[in-house]
Amino acid sequence: MGNTTKNEAAVLVIGGGQAGLAMGYHLAERGLSFLIVDANPDVGHVWRSRWDSLRLFTSAEYNSLPGMQFPGTRGTYPGKEEIADFLRAYAEEAQLPIRLNTQVTSLTLEDGTYVARSDDAEIRAQQVVIATGPFHIPFTPALAEDLAPDLPQIHSAEYRNPDSVPAGKTLVVGGANSGQQIALELSESRPVEISAGEKLPTLPQRPLGRDIWWWLTVMRISRVTVESRLGQRLSQRDVVIGGGLRELRKHGVGVRPRVVGGSGRTVTFDDGSSADYEGIVWATGYRVDRSWIEIPEVKDERGQIQHVRGVTESPGLYMLGMTWQYTRTSALLGWVGDDAAFLTDQIEAAKQAPTAAESLATTTS
Repeated sequence: MGNTTKNEAAVLVIGGGQAGLAMGYHLAERGLSFLIVDANPDVGHVWRSRWDSLRLFTSAEYNSLPGMQFPGTRGTYPGKEEIADFLRAYAEEAQLPIRLNTQVTSLTLEDGTYVARSDDAEIRAQQVVIATGPFHIPFTPALAEDLAPDLPQIHSAEYRNPDSVPAGKTLVVGGANSGQQIALELSESRPVEISAGEKLPTLPQRPLGRDIWWWLTVMRISRVTVESRLGQRLSQRDVVIGGGLRELRKHGVGVRPRVVGGSGRTVTFDDGSSADYEGIVWATGYRVDRSWIEIPEVKDERGQIQHVRGVTESPGLYMLGMTWQYTRTSALLGWVGDDAAFLTDQIEAAKQAPTAAESLATTTS
């Protein structure tokens, strides 16, 4: 640790994606001192690392960040490069202080001060916003190890285009938005089947010629909070936006139930059927990793952070950019700024509140 650089920040924002940038914008607007750190080499890097044909399911007019409109044409659906370029331009326009290539490996609380450590830096801060998003560790079921070692298998995090998977009959495991988009693309060049463990609710992309988010905004569904009865019910299930499994069938994609096992190149499904494949794409999501946050009092028995609208029990520690943090739209590009503004209020109020020593001095004078 002899070469460790030591710094201080009034507010430290961990994560320089859309959530961290929106947080930085609001902090700067209030004149608060802060630093954003991000593990990646460039702003927007996570978006550029996704598969080539990825397109958002929110149209351009719903992808703005606080203080800057998204440049795309209304009614169009931007790809990953457009999003990455927008985030980079946003950070530059707002002149946000960002330190890249800084992977925070531990966050502790020492004598009332938060200490974030990376391989070569130690940053001390009075308040911390964790804006690392909900997608951390790609998850592949253990049963993948039962299949033949020479059967090509990749997670959707590694998928870039059809060349990522050898030609031949391919199985995509996972029926949410990512799995369905990848299965549709692969179906143009080979036989494809998709394993959907459960039938997810499907919403059309443009009902009656208007983007689905126009309808959800007008009907105020996008503002339903996780605390409400409806929000509690909606937050328990993912939703597919687009044509769904019916559209995939029209393109020749076979639909299979949940994968339950396999051997060699044969995969078995929970209806007793089985089939052989030349490649598998596991679109099975991610696991959240909060192990580096070494503040036990804010975690539940599963190691996840407990919070109310991003505010934890540890004074000065906040979460941002999580799915259903407060509403269905909390983690989405065009709405994350709402939660960031709320947390900025909390940060500013905490900064103005007297310390315990100041309160004692006032009461004894």
